Order: sequence, then C-alpha cells, then structure tokens
Amino acid sequence: MNKGNLTRKELAEALTTQLGYSQSTCSELIDTFLDRMKDKLLDGESIKFVHFGTFNVRDKQPRRGRNPRTGETITIKQRQMISFRPSKKMREQVNE
Repeated sequence: MNKGNLTRKELAEALTTQLGYSQSTCSELIDTFLDRMKDKLLDGESIKFVHFGTFNVRDKQPRRGRNPRTGETITIKQRQMISFRPSKKMREQVNE
C-alpha cells in the first residue's frame, strides 16, 4: 500500500490476502460495510469502534464568516458535520 489515501480497492486487496476470498467478494464486503456506516450517520446515529474511535454527527450553529477572496462578511448557514474522536488507545499509539 502507498503512503497516500487508503482506497476501497486497497482494503479489498488486504481482505483477499488475509481471508482468501475472491476480490469481488471482498469488494462487496467493503461496500456493504461502508454503506451501513453511511446509513447510520445519515440517521444521526454515532458509530463506535472499540480501541479505534467514534464517528458522530454534530450540529454546527450559524456563524459570521468572511470571504477570503473579497473580504466580504457572510453568514455561514447552520449545518451538520461528521466528526471523529479517536479512542484513548488509538491516540496513545499515534503519539508513540
């Protein structure tokens, strides 16, 4: 795997190597897993992976902002965003 982004294809290849299933089966597994995650987040639910972290949907309130190109003051609309909070164990491993 490269040092850039981790892709669905690379995940499927890793599963194929580890589990011995076909590439197409592993691709379906990855797609099903990611679709399930997406559905839960769209429903506003959080997703917790023990020893990894938690994905949450957060509400962001409207606020004043500035267009950096023109300097014009604008209002940034209320919106939702997805946040990730790593577990304590994950933070410790990253900081070693």
